[in-house]
Amino acid sequence: VQLQASGGGLVQTGGSLRLSCTASGRTFSSYFMAWFRRSPGKEREFVAVVSRSGDGTYYSDSVKGRFTIARDSAKNTVYLQMNSLKPEDTAIYYCAPASLAPSGWGPATDYWGKGTLVTVSS
Repeated sequence: VQLQASGGGLVQTGGSLRLSCTASGRTFSSYFMAWFRRSPGKEREFVAVVSRSGDGTYYSDSVKGRFTIARDSAKNTVYLQMNSLKPEDTAIYYCAPASLAPSGWGPATDYWGKGTLVTVSS
């Protein structure tokens, strides 16, 4: 089972990127799917989640209004459109099946991809 994230790169402040995450080996259609990120020296952070049907989404306050998450179940792929990027968005971005706990959204399984690096220059 693999979760392969792609689409990262170097972009200037205010720029845009579109991340993709494709699952292979199994389907995650029964799961909410989320994007997380880890910045240097920081803990992993929840970014956004999309429901099983794709109709429901939820974002962290830090990205709300700038990022859009979507999924294409037929392609077993989750997307993250990132606009108005800021230097503080610099991180490795991962996608994973997600579940809601009292502490917030977190990973629902042990499946993690390698992530994709996003670097926003000032």
